[in-house]
Amino acid sequence: MPTSYSISGFPEWSPEQRLIEKRVIEKIEESFRLHGFINIETCGVESYESLIKKGDGKEIYRLSKEGSGEENLGLHFDLTLPLSRYVLERRGELLFPFRRYQIQKVWRGERPQNGRYREFYQADIDIVSQGELPGHFEYEVPMAMCDTLRSLSPLGLGSFSIHINNRKLSEGFYRAIGIEEIEETLRRIDKLDKLGAEKTREILKEVAGEERSLACIELAEIKEKDPFVFEKKIEEICARWDVGEGSEERDLMKEGVRDAEAVLQALVRSGFEGACIDCSIARGLDYYTGCVYETFLDDDPSLGSICSGGRYERLIKTQKQSYPGVGMSIGVSRLLSYLFTKAKADRVSPAAVLVAVWNEEERWRSDEVAKALRKRKIACEVSPSAAKIGSQIKRADRLLIPYVWFVTSQGSEVKDIRTGRQEKADPLSWEPDPKYAADIIVRE
Repeated sequence: MPTSYSISGFPEWSPEQRLIEKRVIEKIEESFRLHGFINIETCGVESYESLIKKGDGKEIYRLSKEGSGEENLGLHFDLTLPLSRYVLERRGELLFPFRRYQIQKVWRGERPQNGRYREFYQADIDIVSQGELPGHFEYEVPMAMCDTLRSLSPLGLGSFSIHINNRKLSEGFYRAIGIEEIEETLRRIDKLDKLGAEKTREILKEVAGEERSLACIELAEIKEKDPFVFEKKIEEICARWDVGEGSEERDLMKEGVRDAEAVLQALVRSGFEGACIDCSIARGLDYYTGCVYETFLDDDPSLGSICSGGRYERLIKTQKQSYPGVGMSIGVSRLLSYLFTKAKADRVSPAAVLVAVWNEEERWRSDEVAKALRKRKIACEVSPSAAKIGSQIKRADRLLIPYVWFVTSQGSEVKDIRTGRQEKADPLSWEPDPKYAADIIVRE
């Protein structure tokens, strides 16, 4: 009987799942590097004061040293806040625009559920500039993320959709109809996907009023792939709610429409047809100022967004200088909860060969073969005991090790236990079939 149990929301994968996780992270990292992003890693601990400014205190894991009274530290709940600190501390040595990628665990004290964990991997890319951030980065980042997600298709990731909105569009409309609490309205609209239109309208009434909450829902329900149709629907809602031409609010809306359409068109040019402009995408965090993005799996939308982000102007700044940026983050662990049903590990052990042992007195012969194979970068395991050969083969089969090596004073033979073929072999020259040479993730 076990004496302890894993804690809910802190996943511990099986060896097979861990192989899949590693391969997913490898492919994500490969794609980020192809797009010229530079890797950094930050510590998992930040000051509690900085964390509480951008996060919900109920979700932050605090750290304290027993008996010291120190309770001013916490585990980071995302990788954006650590990035902002990193940039400010090194602003004199970084070359801007700074293109960074980061793949690390984060901790968030939320209720565990399907695809949501308290400890999980995130994979982020951001482009941070100094002073001004050119608009083309607002589509360069989602294009890089699109390529990254498409690179996971061999592991079982199906089609996905990128939903684009722009905070200027929403903010301009809210101001035009007389809403003052813009950030709170955006936070509540962000719950539309979870709560539905009726419940979201109810919670909007508290900040927008009866009639204006209806207008907010109407705007949020606009979703189009065709820019011409999208602009027509925006014109119609502006006419219906008396948002006149020439006003500052309408000009702000037009700027948001233009920027969102630029992202949509760039993704279409890249050959991706799964993008749309979706006015329900709000991203509740208050530091977003421009385009915002959410990404959903087409065959499992209930999993929620697997990749999100947006543009920010004021998140990273000093009294004299701002460092605007745009970034997106993949919820790797959430994505894995889906991929575990689509992919399998072709290998459990990294060993390509199990070197059999006839008897303990001659184990040294097996050790010598293993030494020669490892010197040639062929991973192997020496059988843990001189059990019956059938038992040793069974171990290799359980670990999905494809070859069993038999060694005697007369020479060596190797058996492919998947095909049953057995042949003489020399550890100084023998090569495994390339398809067995490394752990491989294959689609079911």
